[in-house]
Amino acid sequence: MYIIEINGENRMKNHKKYDKKTELALNTWIKLARAYSIFSRLTNEDIKKYGLTQAQFAVIEALGHLGPLKVGDICKKILATGGNMTVVLDNAEKLGFIERRHDPQDRRAVLVDLSPKGRKTFEEIFIQHAFHITRLMSVLTQEEQKKLGKLLKKLGSSLGNE
Repeated sequence: MYIIEINGENRMKNHKKYDKKTELALNTWIKLARAYSIFSRLTNEDIKKYGLTQAQFAVIEALGHLGPLKVGDICKKILATGGNMTVVLDNAEKLGFIERRHDPQDRRAVLVDLSPKGRKTFEEIFIQHAFHITRLMSVLTQEEQKKLGKLLKKLGSSLGNE
């Protein structure tokens, strides 16, 4: 089974017919997946202009907005795994973007913060990236963006409980 687009509609070639509710769910999922894929590719291309990986940018962005965080909190904020995060943080530290230190209130925990170079990088590039995202989203009105945001939050929240 594969999906083709005919006259702006997604059609599954050689597929079993499903009830309308299932067809709608599948069609919606395909549109969501395609939109995410394109949006992700375009934002990652923008991030690469700054010589950063998506994960490095996400760490710099989280620390730039939230201040020092424990490694586990960074993982939760940027939806990354601990094993991958260690490599991302090691590389960001080697590049001079972050500093690690023990949490004074819990010596077992490590706090990660932006270095002066990381802070400067955040201040220089984040606003440009935000404008890029604003341009990408401009195909939707502000009202449509709010509605989409609410719908995606509802979907994500309900799936997070499964």
